[in-house]
Amino acid sequence: MTADDSFGRLDDDDYPAYTMGRAAEMLGTTQGFLRAIGEARLITPLRSPGGHRRYSRYQLRIAARARELVDQGTAIESACRIVILEDQLEEAQRINAEYRRGTSKP
Repeated sequence: MTADDSFGRLDDDDYPAYTMGRAAEMLGTTQGFLRAIGEARLITPLRSPGGHRRYSRYQLRIAARARELVDQGTAIESACRIVILEDQLEEAQRINAEYRRGTSKP
């Protein structure tokens, strides 16, 4: 891997750049919270060659939304389900918008 390849990953939302400790620190939460949302299957962190959890920026945004809901009093399992549904809705809306652009007449 060249230096150019490494720098290119800085813009990749899916690149697992953050350790569990760093991710928890950035979110202002505990590592236990990250484990809990992993167990609830909200996010599945990738593993380093040594077996350590690694998180992407996209996963951190998802985790931050779940934390927001939990901080508002939503049970963690419910918060995870809400975030999954929000993410699915956003994707469906994106696909729908692309479809409309592709089939609309000028």
